[in-house]
Amino acid sequence: MTKAEIVENIFEKVGFMKKDVGEVVDLVFETIKDALASGEQVKLSGFGTFTVKQKRPRRGRNPQTGGDITITARKVLSFKSSHIMRDNMNRK
Repeated sequence: MTKAEIVENIFEKVGFMKKDVGEVVDLVFETIKDALASGEQVKLSGFGTFTVKQKRPRRGRNPQTGGDITITARKVLSFKSSHIMRDNMNRK
């Protein structure tokens, strides 16, 4: 599902102008992105939790040359679904 499909789905249910729905959806995603960028955890009740985890540098192998390389430290986004979401998905 794309962001445009989300906007369309909400538009059909609430009846606001599509432009306004699009702005609200964009604002929600921007708020989530800003919170994650500042290191905050985003918990959406009944949906799940987004967290940013720090990965340490580690040794790896270049598949083309077989030589050792160092994979740099980085941040990764992690999502854990709520038990309500898991139950909903497994019910169907």
